[in-house]
Amino acid sequence: MSVEVAANVIHLLLESEFVELVNPYFGLHLIEADHDDDKFVDCAFAANATFIVSDDKHYDVLKDISFPRILVMKLKEFLGLLQSEDINK
Repeated sequence: MSVEVAANVIHLLLESEFVELVNPYFGLHLIEADHDDDKFVDCAFAANATFIVSDDKHYDVLKDISFPRILVMKLKEFLGLLQSEDINK
């Protein structure tokens, strides 16, 4: 991927009404199996996100952590939610 393409993708994301720039001020370090995944958990917590959408099995550990409560939804479940009548009403 060229630098220009990457810059365009970042610009598109920052201009989207569905994207919020979040700066997490601390690290929760909840994903022991893959610490690289922690940044997404930290952002979700800082943004008070409803859930993280991922098929990555490393996030399954979040089901056993009561605080902070960060829900994980598989991509197929998320697509089903988007296609359901409940979300479109």
